[in-house]
Amino acid sequence: MTSKQTSFPKEKIRVLLLEGLHPISISRLQEEGFKVETHKGAMSEEELLEVIGGVHLLGIRSKTDISARVIRKGKRLLSIGAFCIGTNQIDVHTAKSHGIPVFNAPYSNTRSVAELVIADIIMLFRGLFDKVRDAHEGEWSKSASGSVEVRGKTLGIVGYGHIGRQVSVLAEALGMRVIFYDIADRLAMGNAIRAVDLRDVCEQADVITLHVPGTPDTKGMITAEKIGWMKKGAFLINTSRGSVVDLNALREAIMSKKLAGAAVDVFPEEPKSKAERFTTPLQHLPNVVLTPHIGGSTEEAQRNIGLEVAGKMIRFTNNGSTEGAVNFPNVVLPELVEHHRILHVHENVPGVLQKVNALFGDARINVAAQHLRTYEDIGYLIMDISKTATGKIMQSLKDLPETIKVRALF
Repeated sequence: MTSKQTSFPKEKIRVLLLEGLHPISISRLQEEGFKVETHKGAMSEEELLEVIGGVHLLGIRSKTDISARVIRKGKRLLSIGAFCIGTNQIDVHTAKSHGIPVFNAPYSNTRSVAELVIADIIMLFRGLFDKVRDAHEGEWSKSASGSVEVRGKTLGIVGYGHIGRQVSVLAEALGMRVIFYDIADRLAMGNAIRAVDLRDVCEQADVITLHVPGTPDTKGMITAEKIGWMKKGAFLINTSRGSVVDLNALREAIMSKKLAGAAVDVFPEEPKSKAERFTTPLQHLPNVVLTPHIGGSTEEAQRNIGLEVAGKMIRFTNNGSTEGAVNFPNVVLPELVEHHRILHVHENVPGVLQKVNALFGDARINVAAQHLRTYEDIGYLIMDISKTATGKIMQSLKDLPETIKVRALF
């Protein structure tokens, strides 16, 4: 059983933001009157364990791991914001079981990632990386050999979600033929053609770009066998997750000239800070573009992410709305007017609603509005009641054996 809380003045809500988040996220939370503390880098588990006990809202990016130990130690933690796309770095199951919604920004950097992919495509087909490096070293590598236009080439997109579709549109504007594969039914954009399966994409595409989530099903998805399906002289681009591609197999394919190059932005192991040295099997290979996980690292994307995630955390803190939470029942609530609001997170077992309503009936408290949503093994019950009745019911709700967390908004 986790701690149970009630609301308190905004100036007492402590926010901890790590990893140098965009200033707009800081200013949005400060404007709400919250007490905001920032930290430029990531924090280790031990560092978080020392400070998390006094934190109500926690904001991170991709380099900070939020373990079950940290969540359990965060007795006052209301929500966690992942100011990025993925939430793999957070134990979302433990957060859910402690009544803590996790918010992210799944689409705010879509355009930025898509533009990097287009840049990678042009760089690979023109061999620009090697030519730029040579020029810096004083070599004049002026040659048309192996340098071709992207117009008329076939782009294979694996994962046709928001980013994949944006890449599809931009690639067609360059005159490319686009084929795609996705395990879900997706509406084709423009003249894009759905492939039969992954092998179909590999056999047809001159360049393949990966846009899949990091799941057990996609871990190690691109193996030596899959690379073997690809055309000789084709290219591979990965801006999705570092776990998707077997980098040793990719290295062998480039060294043997099976593939003519690759562009990789994500890696199985990435430095936690600039102070750590970065190593990968793909270093020092010809026509291989390596970038330090910057697909979404543009001013526009980071600003959009800051606004989106901060906004979701503020709405949950202020009125209980959980729209966009990845591990919690999604509820959009009206503004709180002339009432107090009770937020009750409980085990999703039969009879809880009956018990809660019985408590209100016994206390002769009228409920002005009631919302209930469930998600897996938890339920989220919201009740708007008279301002004079809140004190009568809070302790009774806390004492219910199924209660995980209860909070009142005034």
